[in-house]
Formats: sequence, C-alpha cells, structure tokens
Amino acid sequence: MELNFLEIFGTIVGLVYLWLEYRASIYLWIAGIVMPAIYIFVYYKAGLYADFGINIYYLIAAIYGWFFWMWGHRKKKSQQSADASIGDKPKDLPIVHTPWKCYLPLFLVFIVAFIGIAWILIEYTDSNVPWLDSFTTALSIVGMWMLARKYVEQWFAWILVDIVCCGLYIYKDLYFTSALYGLYSIIAIFGYFKWKKLMSVQ
Repeated sequence: MELNFLEIFGTIVGLVYLWLEYRASIYLWIAGIVMPAIYIFVYYKAGLYADFGINIYYLIAAIYGWFFWMWGHRKKKSQQSADASIGDKPKDLPIVHTPWKCYLPLFLVFIVAFIGIAWILIEYTDSNVPWLDSFTTALSIVGMWMLARKYVEQWFAWILVDIVCCGLYIYKDLYFTSALYGLYSIIAIFGYFKWKKLMSVQ
C-alpha cells in the first residue's frame, strides 16, 4: 500500500515535471528534486537498483540544472557588460543545439556507464533485468546532463529511455509508473518540436 501511494504521488509530480519541461520552465527543477526523492524508495523496493542509484544522480543534477539555467548564460562578457550598463536584465538561458564536440564524450560516457552499471548489477545484486536497467540508467545520465545544459537534442535521449522504461515497468508491475513513461514517450516527441519552436523565437 505504501509503495503504491508513493508511486501514484511520484506519477503526479512526474506529470508536473513533464509539463514544465515541455514549456522549458526553470521551475521544472523543483519537481526535478522532489520526484527522485520519491522514486529512490519506489525503485529500491522494486529491485531496480540502477534506477535507484540514478535518482541520487538526478537530485544532484537537478541542483546543477537549476543553477546553470539561472546563471549559466551563454553571453559574451562584453555583451553582459553592455547590458548591465543600460540596466537590462540578463536573458534566460537559451535553448541551443548540442555542440558537435560533445557527442563523442557523451557517447563514451554512455558506453562506460552502460557496461559498468550492468556489471555491478550482475555481480552484486539480484536484478533480473540488468542490461535493460543499466541501458536506461546510462542514457538517462547523458540525457539529464543535456537537459541541464538546455540542449534541444536531449529529447531524443528521453524518447528512447521512456519507450524502454514503459515496457520495463510493466514487467516489474509498476503500472502507474509505466503509464507515466508511456505518456512521457509521446509528449517527448511534442516537446522536441516545442523546443525547436522556442529556439526560433527566443
């Protein structure tokens, strides 16, 4: 009963998070702190140890994302000084494409995390889905960092994660969470086009 309550509450917070992410609102990071705090308990009880661990990372990444969206403005110092001199407020952190130089490091981080997490799950836990669990966890690590940097391509990572998680959570009898991720996978597609539109008018 307690687990079901936490799962339902986490689903509600997740929907709020999704809506705020879709709108590229900085307040998504508030939900981004609450939601992993809930799912730490849900995933541990379900034996999804990699997902349990990733939520600790989510807490840290949400704090980083909040500060980066607040103050990590991609503006030249000279332009910042000019704005300050005329009393303009700093603009919101813009949505941008992922720089090409980031793709190789992100791919390497994914591969190392994927293999490393799978090995840990196989050797030290009773997980019966080590490869799928590690796949979604490793890709989520990459996706969360891309979101914190406000890269539009972060949506591609989440689309794939959401689709795999939807099936994985059905297998683990986490039906509310599965429904949430099924919705995620649909909204993530619209989210990508929404962010593209925001890019053109920001």
